[in-house]
Amino acid sequence: MFIAMNRFKVRKGDERTFELRWLERDSHIRREAGFVEFRLLKGPEHEDHVLYASHTLWRSHADFEAWTRSEAFRAAHREAGQGRSLTVSHPEFEGFEVLQFMTPAVVEEVAD
Repeated sequence: MFIAMNRFKVRKGDERTFELRWLERDSHIRREAGFVEFRLLKGPEHEDHVLYASHTLWRSHADFEAWTRSEAFRAAHREAGQGRSLTVSHPEFEGFEVLQFMTPAVVEEVAD
C-alpha cells in the first residue's frame, strides 16, 4: 500500500472557502484502479494559518503513479491555481510506503 499526502497551510479566515473547494468538486478518483480511500483532514491552528492535509490510500505506489499520469488526474486538478490563493505556500507532498496496516479486531458474540 501507498499513502499520498499533501499538506496545505490555509490562510486564517479562508478555511471555509478552502473546505468548500474540496467538498464541492468532482475529484475523479473513485473509479481509478488501486484507489482505496481518501480523507481531507483539518489540523492545528497556527498564528497565520490552519493546517490541512489530503490523505489518499492506494493499493500500491505504481497505482498512485498511474493516477498522476491519467486524464482523470488532469481533470481533477484542472482548476488548481485558479482564483485567489487560499494558502500561504504551495502544498507539500509526502509519499509513504505502508509497512504495517491494522484494522480493529472483530469480537463476535455467540448466541446461546
